[in-house]
This record gives sequence, C-alpha cells and structure tokens, in this order.
Amino acid sequence: MFQDPICNQKVNIPNSSIELVIKREDLIHPFVSGNKFRKLKYNIKQAKTTRLRPILTFGGAFSNHIAAVAFAGKEHGVPTIGVIRGEELGLKKHLNPTLQFAKSNGMQLKFVSRDDYKKKTHSEFLNHLKDEFGAFYMLPEGGTNNLAVKGCEEILQPEDYTYDYICCAVGTGGTIAGLINASNEHQKILGFPALKGEFLQEDIRKFANQNNWKLITDYHFGGYGKIKPELISFINTFKNNHNIPLDPIYTGKMVFGIFDRIINGYFPENSKILAIHTGGLQGIAGMNEMLKRKKSPLIEV
Repeated sequence: MFQDPICNQKVNIPNSSIELVIKREDLIHPFVSGNKFRKLKYNIKQAKTTRLRPILTFGGAFSNHIAAVAFAGKEHGVPTIGVIRGEELGLKKHLNPTLQFAKSNGMQLKFVSRDDYKKKTHSEFLNHLKDEFGAFYMLPEGGTNNLAVKGCEEILQPEDYTYDYICCAVGTGGTIAGLINASNEHQKILGFPALKGEFLQEDIRKFANQNNWKLITDYHFGGYGKIKPELISFINTFKNNHNIPLDPIYTGKMVFGIFDRIINGYFPENSKILAIHTGGLQGIAGMNEMLKRKKSPLIEV
C-alpha cells in the first residue's frame, strides 16, 4: 500500500500571472487516497507492531476516513470497527455508498446517537466500547494524531519548496499541521476549512511547529457536508476544463476559494501556488444520492 507517486498538475489561469499547480495526492491509491493514505501510513504500521486488535475509529455517514480505514485494514489483515454518528443510519434498509463500502471491506459498524457521539473522547464512553469490543488501537475522528501528522509531513517534496503558497482543505487539522512542519519559512500555508468554527486554530497549534499559516474561513458553504449550486457548477466546470475531479466536501471548496481569491487580487502578481488534492472522491456517490433526492444538479463523475 505504501508508495510515493508524485504528480503535480498545472492549471491554466487565463489572463493571470499567477501559477497554480495541483498536487494530485488523490492518485496515490484508488481507495486510500490523499491525506488518508498519509495519515494511515504510520498508524497502520504501529497497529501491526503493537498487535492491538482491532483498529477502532469514528466518523459520519460520508466519512473518507471511515472508508479508508476499512480498506487499509482489510489490505493489511487488521480488523476494523467504525463508530458512526447517527443511530438512525443503522435502521435504514440500505446503507449509503460510503458505509456499504466500509462494511464490504470487513469493517464492523456501530451506530450511536449524535449525543453519544459527542462523548467520543470521554473516558466513560471509551470504557463502554472496550467492554463491548475488548482492547483496540484507537484512531480519532479524521485520523489526526502525531503519527498522522508525521505522514502528512511527507506530502511536500524538495521541488515543492519553490512555491510561495501551499493551500489545503482543512477538516481536523492534521494535514495542514504536517504541511506547516515540512514547509520552508518563506512559504505561506493557507488552510480552507470545510466546516464552521474557530476551534481549528487551537487544534492545529497542538501539532504545528511554525507560525507561517492562516485559515481562510469564507468558503465552507454553510458547514461540513453542505454545498450550494454554485459549488456544484464550479466542480463540474473545473473537471471539464482541467480533467481534475474535485470532491464537494473538501477539495472543491478549497479550489473554489483559491480561484475567488485570485480573481479578487489576494495573491501578489507572479505568485506560485501549490494546492494539495487530498482525495475524498469516494464521497461524490453519496452526495449525489442526496442531491438526487433534492432534485438538485449532480456532480459529474
């Protein structure tokens, strides 16, 4: 599973001196792509070394992390358990594509109420899980821990130090922390959160060892998992123009934000921008199911 393909793809921006390049981390692995590959690289090795079984982790209905852990666990012979937010999901006749994928790869799914899910870091809740499943190797929601940040530090390669700006989508903060730690002092790391809230600043500081970063909080489109027609239109147009698919939860919002900032003169002339494609394309199928029910335009696949 562990390899390091490098594919930086230039994006043409008409009538602009700005250079934008997409680092195609989504191409690392067909099922454990982008930052999930990076976050799991050392955690899987650690789980196998300590022989703690199974890996237990947390996520929502469309979680890229849940899907990636399930596949990586199967590939490495490590059982997995996913604690899923929303007990009503377990009552449905059919699981959504993300959860069905996780289940088909051997992950045991435990559905909990949203109130219980908020207690996922509480010792009492974790003790109940240990009583039910026995000892386990725990990964937090989104997979961010010290080993995950270590993996994300490997995203940047020597040739990437020529860029002035490094941009990435932000969920739990592990990926941007790794980029911050691996960057040169002259580089500015810009994070585009996919959800509302200022709490991410503190989470990132737990792992980041430099101060050359900033969060751009204007492009969450209403919060995690929320999208609008203009974002769908942008994602489809971008794919048609550049042959690069974007997911609607993370990378779509980031690239939308980058283009908007370029248009409005945020970046100095002749700036060189490297945007990290963190994968997450598996979530498109589930999002399209939801959009179909709402009779909204779909994301092209």
